[in-house]
Amino acid sequence: MHGAKSSSNPKSQASNQRAGARRRIRLWAGFMIVFLGWAGYTFITQSGEIGVKSQQLDERRTEMTAAEQSLGQLEYEISRLQDPEYIGQIAMKKYGLYKPGEVPVRVTESPAGNN
Repeated sequence: MHGAKSSSNPKSQASNQRAGARRRIRLWAGFMIVFLGWAGYTFITQSGEIGVKSQQLDERRTEMTAAEQSLGQLEYEISRLQDPEYIGQIAMKKYGLYKPGEVPVRVTESPAGNN
């Protein structure tokens, strides 16, 4: 009987196979839609985060450049402060200190502008 049933309805078998194939295609399409939606959401979210991180990186690099310049200036000032002649110049300019026997010369502007 079983053999007679399968041979008597070849159209129903073909339609069942097509229905199964359609079901698999719909399931696959549904999965792909969900996957592509998730992938798109992840891409957009990460793109925004990358933009924020890039901006923060640029700010940090600017700060680092400024800090390196400041460090270079401070190192130069330290090397100059180890020179006794430079220390003497600072003492004369800032504090009015002179070496013994040295006579300070003060220049004042004349109000009439005489040459």
